[in-house]
Amino acid sequence: MKIFKKVSLLAAASLVAVTTLVGSVSAASNLSGKITVNGSTALLPLTLQAAKEFQKLNPKVKIAASGKGSVTGPQAVKKGIADIGACDWDASVDVPGFKAFDGQVANKVAVIPFATIVNKNVKVGNLTTEQLKGIYSGKITNWKEVGGDNADIVVITRAFGSGTRVNYQAKALAGGDIVKKDKNYKEVGSSGDMKTAVATTPNAIGYIDLVYVNSDVKAVSFNGVEPTTENVINGSYKIWAYGYYMTKGQPTGATKAFIDYVQSQKFQQGSLKKLKFIPISAMK
Repeated sequence: MKIFKKVSLLAAASLVAVTTLVGSVSAASNLSGKITVNGSTALLPLTLQAAKEFQKLNPKVKIAASGKGSVTGPQAVKKGIADIGACDWDASVDVPGFKAFDGQVANKVAVIPFATIVNKNVKVGNLTTEQLKGIYSGKITNWKEVGGDNADIVVITRAFGSGTRVNYQAKALAGGDIVKKDKNYKEVGSSGDMKTAVATTPNAIGYIDLVYVNSDVKAVSFNGVEPTTENVINGSYKIWAYGYYMTKGQPTGATKAFIDYVQSQKFQQGSLKKLKFIPISAMK
């Protein structure tokens, strides 16, 4: 009799577990709606990958994602044309150059490492804070002044409103100015445009998030430290920032489910790391 009771209890427990599992799968598959994500081009590769995985699990949810720069994210949320504003800073509080977007909630989704990049013909492998400040302020104009060849430096920067620019200016340039110069100065509108411009312009310098760095350009060290995810985590590399999904109030429905997925251990420790972002849990 005791054996029969134990078997019956195990069967009941198994039935509850299976029912719970089926119920959760059913709930996920029945999730529906459309999510529009605008903003940061630094976060765009993460958003596109997460959207692909999330839509596979939830085929009734459609996600449209685009990137034009961080400031456009919370602006789109404010105007009601986006559910999520991807931003490289917490847009719910004031940051240098930008007022807070009242009523918006900052949902932290990733750690973004940024790197200084140069054209592959540039024979410089490391730049200090003071050297970068000199280059972007226009005080240093020739590569020979920082150990390179005798060639004019072509400065490429992101347009105002870029989260990459906000963070690079604050951390790589220690708050120093980016000064528009002559023909050797150019502004670009996205992370992809930055990589292309630096790759195709001899003697160029720029900056980009690590996920975009490949063999087309050369990432240089900062104050003697290489731009790697490991060096961000151990605290030796300082040019990084948290990435946020801004929402109008607390997210609900499909939007909340998508953000929860991006913040989940499965995605953070899987696809996010493969893309050279850093899980938010890795930072102390």
